[in-house]
Amino acid sequence: MKPRYFVLALLAASAAHSQPYPAKPVRLVVPVPPGGIVDVVGRLFAQKVTEQTGHNVIVDNRPGGLTNVGSEFVARSPGDGYTLLLQSLPMVVNPVVLTKMSYDYEKDLAPVSLLITSPYLFVVHPSVPAKSIRELVAVAKAQPNKITYASAGNASNLHIAVELFNVLAGVKTLHIPYKGGGPALTAVLGGESDLSVLSSSAVMPYVNTGRMRALAITSPRRMNMLAQIPTVAESGVPGYEFASWVGVLVPASTPPATINAVNAVAVKASRAPDLVERYTKDATDVVANSPAEFRAFIQSEAKRWTKVVKDSGMRAD
Repeated sequence: MKPRYFVLALLAASAAHSQPYPAKPVRLVVPVPPGGIVDVVGRLFAQKVTEQTGHNVIVDNRPGGLTNVGSEFVARSPGDGYTLLLQSLPMVVNPVVLTKMSYDYEKDLAPVSLLITSPYLFVVHPSVPAKSIRELVAVAKAQPNKITYASAGNASNLHIAVELFNVLAGVKTLHIPYKGGGPALTAVLGGESDLSVLSSSAVMPYVNTGRMRALAITSPRRMNMLAQIPTVAESGVPGYEFASWVGVLVPASTPPATINAVNAVAVKASRAPDLVERYTKDATDVVANSPAEFRAFIQSEAKRWTKVVKDSGMRAD
């Protein structure tokens, strides 16, 4: 290459590198069906990034394979910062409950930021003869597998939350998997299932009108916005604590500088005052941390839940 053209090429590369991120539309892959907490967070996040940057963030729901379909798609995508993955607890549980994985999240994906954490509410259909967790435990012990619970699918947050409850409370309830959090909610509303563990934003309208009964919240302490609802731990199951979480990841091939650029956008969007206010009303905590902090969090979650899943005997295939 002639010196003149070489210099021009360097200048063009430098100009492209210095472009603010994003410089074009971004694809946000959500590996679950619409309706659950991951999808809701994804749509709020996409809207806020679009508002702040002027570039569209397109939510691409790719459910299937216990979130592996969408996750593998991102893992195999170019590491340019324009294909993002929204993931949650199933990512670290799947290697334990599945005998075969199509990708390795530790090798094929890179953490960007943990966006939020959120507790769930234990809710039952009004026909269930339990008005507290203690009464639910008593019913479940008297009639093993009599109480049915709806989840968003095998190895979903809802499945794991109830299996942890079963282990700590020493009870057996019957799992009925549905294709997403929305259908699980509908199942409890219609009396197809007795119990589920769902986000407060999804269930409180029905609790307030008597179509569901809230027994307890899965957080370690009562939440200010729902102070009237006791925790599972204080209701007779010591040590119980569960929070869903949602974070952004990118292909492992993504350069560190690009990961940092995506992180800056993700943190700014998540900490927008109106979004924080919305989350606070839903008893959801905004985290918006660094790539290193999110990586450490993922590692701690994998260690904790591997033991819980093995103790429960949970399988998904």
